[in-house]
Amino acid sequence: MATGSARRWAGEAQPDWLTLGRAATYLGVAQSTMRKWTDSGRVSSFKTPGGHRRYRRADLDQFLEGSGRGSVSASAVPLVLIVDDDSKLREYVRVNLEAEGYAVREAGSADEGLAALEEQAPDLILLDVMMPRVDGWEMLRRVQERHGLGAIPVIMFSGKVDERSAAEAASRGAHGFIGKPFDPRALIESTKQLLPV
Repeated sequence: MATGSARRWAGEAQPDWLTLGRAATYLGVAQSTMRKWTDSGRVSSFKTPGGHRRYRRADLDQFLEGSGRGSVSASAVPLVLIVDDDSKLREYVRVNLEAEGYAVREAGSADEGLAALEEQAPDLILLDVMMPRVDGWEMLRRVQERHGLGAIPVIMFSGKVDERSAAEAASRGAHGFIGKPFDPRALIESTKQLLPV
C-alpha cells in the first residue's frame, strides 16, 4: 500500500485526493474561494480525522466541466474580468471577489483584456478609464463592436475623472460608473449587485 502511494506521489500517476491548497491550484482559484465553494456545497470534499479538507480529483473535474464555457449548470461560477494597469488594485479586487465566490481574470491593459475576451467571454467586465495606449472608453467601444451593446455588462471606474464621466459612461452603454473618491470596496459591492453569486 505504501508503495502505491509512493508511486502516485513520485509523479507516475496523479494523486486521487488533493489538499485544499492543491485543489485550489488545480481549479486556478484562491484557497479562500475554495473554502467558500466547499462550505456552500458547490465542491464536494471530506475532512480527515485531523479536520483537514480533502478533494477527490474526479469531483474537481466534474466541477470544471459543469462550470465550463457555454455550460448552464447550478454550479457555474460567474466570471469577472478586471482590466486595469494597476496590479495592486487588480489583486485586491480579485482576492475579494474570489472570497465572495467569483472566478476572476486579470488584464493589465486593454489589449490584454480584449485577448482574454476572445478566449472566454466573462459575465462582467470591470474597466478602468485611465490606461496607457488604449484607454477604457476605447476598449468599451471595441467590446460593444465585437459582442454587441450590453451583451457583456461593464462597470467603468477611475480615481481621476471629472463629473461628466458618469453621464458619459451611461451614454456609452456602461452599466455603472465609480469615480472620485475611488473606493475598491464600492467596485466589489457594485459587482455583487449587478452579478449576484
